[in-house]
Amino acid sequence: MGPFNLYYDYRDILRAPRLALSGKKIWILIIGNIAGFITYWVFSYLSLYLAGITIGNAISQYGLYPCLYGNEAEWYSWLFYYLGIIAWVIAILFSSTAVSRVTLKQLKGNDFFSASDAWSYVHRHWHAIVFSPVAITLIIVFFILFATLFALACSIPYLGEFLFAVPYLLYLFGSIFTIYSLIVLFVSFLYTPSIVGVYEEDTMGTVFNSYSITAGNAWRVIVYNILLFPLLVIGMEIFSWFAINGVGFINYIFGCEWFMDATLANMTSYASSLVCPQWMCETIACIRNEVAGWFGLYYSVPSIFSANCSILPTTMSGTETIASTLLSISYLLIGFSILSYGLSIISVGETIMFIIFKKKSDDDDLLQRKDEDEIEDEIEDEFTFEDEDIDEQDTSSTSKEDDSNTNGLDGTDDNPNKEDE
Repeated sequence: MGPFNLYYDYRDILRAPRLALSGKKIWILIIGNIAGFITYWVFSYLSLYLAGITIGNAISQYGLYPCLYGNEAEWYSWLFYYLGIIAWVIAILFSSTAVSRVTLKQLKGNDFFSASDAWSYVHRHWHAIVFSPVAITLIIVFFILFATLFALACSIPYLGEFLFAVPYLLYLFGSIFTIYSLIVLFVSFLYTPSIVGVYEEDTMGTVFNSYSITAGNAWRVIVYNILLFPLLVIGMEIFSWFAINGVGFINYIFGCEWFMDATLANMTSYASSLVCPQWMCETIACIRNEVAGWFGLYYSVPSIFSANCSILPTTMSGTETIASTLLSISYLLIGFSILSYGLSIISVGETIMFIIFKKKSDDDDLLQRKDEDEIEDEIEDEFTFEDEDIDEQDTSSTSKEDDSNTNGLDGTDDNPNKEDE
């Protein structure tokens, strides 16, 4: 398949849901989400334990979704809790960078770029993904500390009033730049995976591009993301509809009274109560209604097969409990696949946006630009071609030596004039 012909405007954003619907991209994000979720889960329960809550009580109260909020805890408990959240965010940034790299290759016409190749690329460039938002955060912290020092100096009697009034415009400039850097920090979380995955930038280059995108393409960032948001909602609704009805169809067949009947009802109810407890079902429904309300819509997507959150059954056998726990793993993966498809739409959409930004602002067509993989392939091909030429030269020289040795052995002289002499 050849490279995509982009319009380099808003019309390319409409391709995001279709390009994001890829098993390779969704699987990459599922891996990232699982790794981040496990890390968050461990750190959260560790923070609850440090807060004085036993692990047994914490698991019975929170299940798969521990949360330290609502509990009194020391600073170190909150430290571990936020470390878990940061680890999950970093895992999503890593997987989004891998998806951005796969998207670039796909837009160039290379559909054979594998997920393992994408993860290898992330392994080589992980520092730029992690430290770019950190660098912007440090810039903000520096300006805040700088302002704190000046505020402390302004508290000096008599002199402080002048230290506040005279350089006031300097304070204003620093304040505006700090607010601007806060906006850049948010933009960097959106576009760092695309900048690193597509443009192959290091930490400083990623920070520079984040500031450049915010300054030079501010209205495009707003308009394109406003266009991407309804595509994200519609895409996730359609994807979740198929997933939920797929689960419901399985339950409809296997739950027939001729087959598993009440046993299946107990298993699915218990598994769904572990993965999607009642409070989560209500929260998801509330969010959907709120988002639909923004557009003045109130809808209810009909389900062919019912697969809703159920109440925990009262009595279950030991084998049913074990099997239901194993079934909950599949339900959890289904939930992660829905979430990962939404993140895939965001990753693909932001990647397309970054390509448009570079074309509009710098007249740099990133689909025509050779990336590091293509350059390495060309270098390897050149070395291979040179090695083949050397081998051919060695072979020809060896054959000439063999011919001369053969002539010497059968007594034939190469000089035709020797006999005449």
